[in-house]
Amino acid sequence: MQKNINLSGAESAPDNTKIFDSKAYKRSRNAYMAQCTIEYFVSILVADAFLAKLLTYIGISDSLTGIISSFISLAFMFQILAIPLVKHMKNTKKTVLIFDTLSQIFFMSIYIIPFMPLSTTFKTVLVIVSVLVAYFAKYLIYSIFFKWANSYVEPSNRGEYSAVKEMISLFSGIIFTLAVGFIIDKFEAIGNLEGGFLFIATVMLALNFCNFVSILKIKNDDAAHEEKHSLKDVLKHTTGNKNFINVMIMTSLWDMGRYMTIGFMGTFKTNDLLLSVGIVQVINMIGNLIRLFVSKPFGRYSDKTSFAKGFNLALLIAAVGFGVNIFAATDRVWCVVIFTILYAVCLAGTNQNSFNIIYSYVDGDYIVPAMSVKNCVGGLLGFGASLVGGKILSMIQAGGNTFLGFHVFGQQVLSAISLILLIAAMVVNKTVIQKQSVIKQ
Repeated sequence: MQKNINLSGAESAPDNTKIFDSKAYKRSRNAYMAQCTIEYFVSILVADAFLAKLLTYIGISDSLTGIISSFISLAFMFQILAIPLVKHMKNTKKTVLIFDTLSQIFFMSIYIIPFMPLSTTFKTVLVIVSVLVAYFAKYLIYSIFFKWANSYVEPSNRGEYSAVKEMISLFSGIIFTLAVGFIIDKFEAIGNLEGGFLFIATVMLALNFCNFVSILKIKNDDAAHEEKHSLKDVLKHTTGNKNFINVMIMTSLWDMGRYMTIGFMGTFKTNDLLLSVGIVQVINMIGNLIRLFVSKPFGRYSDKTSFAKGFNLALLIAAVGFGVNIFAATDRVWCVVIFTILYAVCLAGTNQNSFNIIYSYVDGDYIVPAMSVKNCVGGLLGFGASLVGGKILSMIQAGGNTFLGFHVFGQQVLSAISLILLIAAMVVNKTVIQKQSVIKQ
């Protein structure tokens, strides 16, 4: 049931805000910021050049590396299981602690695999299983965790809070990624890459402990398990909600667009353009520094206008980046530099708005199932796009990096397809979503 329609598109704040100034609420917000920062560190170590370096060392092909990198998209489908989980969940904090810790452990385990006396085939299987289990555990409780932690944030300040949270993660992440990147380069320079992997595993173990402590500091929500909706009600407020369906179409186009290309960029930078892990992290640092400065303005812009308009601005930035990446090559490394920077900047908008936009068009009691359905559909389509992308990349590489008679890298072709999908997402956002009425929670 829609409540207090706000035609302006901006989110409105509740009248009673005193509870958000309480000590428990402030502690919970700070702890959640810390947890997100720690989780960001882990995500850095299991993506892009770090993951590409590990998988290449094991002997995994570029196309399979890209597909494994895109497992994060496939893992979104696991969020659909959050709907029955909520019905049986008795303790929010305990549930989040168990599954989030499990996720961290399995992510760490992939850096132990190179030490195992196994064939490349068995190591590949172990990597795939470990990454899938890690993402399963993470995204099973992702929407539950998101709603729980954000319940301590004043609704009118969600955009700015998300921006500040992201800025803290990015600033500390810049230092972290540069330090680890150059340490790995040093290990590789002395011919001891396995030592670098052991170092990362040790770092991830420490991060796991800090992550656990941070979640403990968040106030428990004993009422979370009371969200026991019937399947009929869930369907009515998700698939039966036209406004929500339109949002899901737009975000799915975004997921397909980015996963068509992004999973294959790590090997493109290190194997084709021959960039070291350290140099890749310097490029990432530049992008994240700019993203750092635009995150808060992005949040304020979304709070002032709407999360839909904030998302559309981010899509435009991403589209320009993929457009430039079409021309990336060994003699035009600057193109991939611009792409990396613009993609980092666009995430300042998409990360903030992809979840907050659900609050605009779905009744607050159905946020978890709505997020689960959206991410499940988008994740499946995004992973499907990565599979198609992997096939295209393999075909082009098998032909000696030629396509339609032209000498190209597969990632250039994939970027062109991504650009088309992002343009489609912007059209849906501009012509449909921005014209929808917003729910006042």
